[in-house]
Amino acid sequence: MYQFTLLRHAQSQANVEAIYQGQSNTSLSEIGRLQAQALADRWQAEGRHFDGIFASALDRASQTADIANQALGAPIEYDMLWAERDLGELTGITHADAPQLMPPPPFVNPFTPYGTTGEGQWRLYLRAGQGLQKLLEQPPGAYLLVSHRAYLGMLMYAMLGIHPQANFQGPRFHFKNTGLTEITYNPASHQWRLHVFNDVAHLAGMDDERHT
Repeated sequence: MYQFTLLRHAQSQANVEAIYQGQSNTSLSEIGRLQAQALADRWQAEGRHFDGIFASALDRASQTADIANQALGAPIEYDMLWAERDLGELTGITHADAPQLMPPPPFVNPFTPYGTTGEGQWRLYLRAGQGLQKLLEQPPGAYLLVSHRAYLGMLMYAMLGIHPQANFQGPRFHFKNTGLTEITYNPASHQWRLHVFNDVAHLAGMDDERHT
């Protein structure tokens, strides 16, 4: 059996400033570091163990993985395979300015590049499929993946047999900062089971804005 824990990075400074990050290399905010430390404290109290950790090489994810790993001591691998969607020309633009600077097209098919030059749904789905293949090339065990909201959403598609649809229709998986998702896979029966989605119990007592 495989036991996968999917973790979105903690709050970044660009999250605070409502900037489209994509594959730009932004660091954790002060609150983000507190979120990651709260998760590390939780896992230390639980005696949590992972056979390996895979993390996006972007700072906001690698910093989250490093802080969490203080309580785990697991081998860790950083790779741009796990990086966020390439947002193309939207990268670095604020959410407020984006509708005026880059109005969304009237119709988006799964092959349409995001932000004119970035990764559309299909390209991101294919990269998520590559990531899933790499995970399943590991021996059965417990693994942590620290990544990003859009990438993790497409990874869930690949795991659960969902394909990208036009105009971003279909299921949407909204991962909060340091939200935990637990999913298992039995290769003998090709059975996936989703046990926990978006668990942020370690953030109890923090202001709501710290969860964004």
